[in-house]
Amino acid sequence: MPFIGNKPTAIPLSADDLEDNIISTAKIQDNAVTPAKYIEPIPFRNIIINGDMSLAQRSTSVASISSGVAYHTVDRWITSASSAGTWTQSQSTDVPSGQGFSSSLKMDCTVANASLSASSELLLQSRFEGQNLQYLKKGTSSAESTTLSFWVKSNKTGTYIAELFDSDNTRQISKSYTIDSSDTWEKKTLTFAGDTTGVFGNDNGNSLSLNLWLSAGSTYTSGTLSTTWTSYTNSNRAVGVTNLADSTSNEWYITGVQLEAGTSASDFEFLPYDTNLQRCQRYFFSLGGSATYQTYGYGMCFSTTAGMIGVPYPTTMRSAPTVSTETLSSFVTKSGSQLGGAPTSLVADFPGINFANVELGGLSSMTDKNALRLYTNNSTATRLEFNAEL
Repeated sequence: MPFIGNKPTAIPLSADDLEDNIISTAKIQDNAVTPAKYIEPIPFRNIIINGDMSLAQRSTSVASISSGVAYHTVDRWITSASSAGTWTQSQSTDVPSGQGFSSSLKMDCTVANASLSASSELLLQSRFEGQNLQYLKKGTSSAESTTLSFWVKSNKTGTYIAELFDSDNTRQISKSYTIDSSDTWEKKTLTFAGDTTGVFGNDNGNSLSLNLWLSAGSTYTSGTLSTTWTSYTNSNRAVGVTNLADSTSNEWYITGVQLEAGTSASDFEFLPYDTNLQRCQRYFFSLGGSATYQTYGYGMCFSTTAGMIGVPYPTTMRSAPTVSTETLSSFVTKSGSQLGGAPTSLVADFPGINFANVELGGLSSMTDKNALRLYTNNSTATRLEFNAEL
């Protein structure tokens, strides 16, 4: 095809233009050109939600944690505890200097247990929906490796365990890391090979968990640490883990947790506050808890003692949530100029993933068919909670 238009003229480059006409490794600084140097990191590469510990919708501090599996403070981080001391968990402002973090999760031992029973355990866990993990290609010959990175600090030096647990196929892999210096923030990086066995379910169920072991009895430590993917055997899950519960002087902090596809760690992916909040609210959100008057919802009376309000969610939830309240006596109902007092019961009526109708019972002196409002009377203890956690 003939060239149409003016032909471009080649402009020769002089030695001055190219300096010495040589691109040397010295000019590349670290002697390597890698994808990380010329390709922007993939957005939302961090599988962990709220890895910077910046959101704590439930509470910023909870004491007397000694048993059970529950979310206490920092969003998306669940604690599993059994016969491994008593703990206060909090959202702390102690963070590694100059890394951009404002918060960490702190575990503080308040009652020690130096002699663990066989079934003793203490671990933090983050859980992930299978439909968000399909790109890892687990259960195929192309299964992706994953790399975990985080900042950690403790007065208790020694060996700790990070585990990936596949709930769909009851498979697991564990890696150890060492806290080398007391009371010093250290960055750790662990790479887990891809698993060619066991496909994750493509749904909103709990398919994978990251478990951070802090103490464990012989049920979990009497075997050989499973450093490659295998069918789960309890005795191989936390072999060698330090007992963080052996003294009330012990404390442990973590922040900047990132789990991503690949064999190397990228810089921590900071998300805008509103984006992080919306991602957390898919699993849990609460209304109230503030020392200001807040409206929870509007609806209608369907008798003189009962009514219903509608509550739209701030985002689509993972599943229909359970609805619970704190301090019912601090709620106020109002219909026109009529105050109906605090409800004595509050029940969600077939909540969906975007909206819930909430029935209020035990009201007084209301007018049937009148409009109804539910609000708080300036109490930080008054909360309406919606929970769709994994």
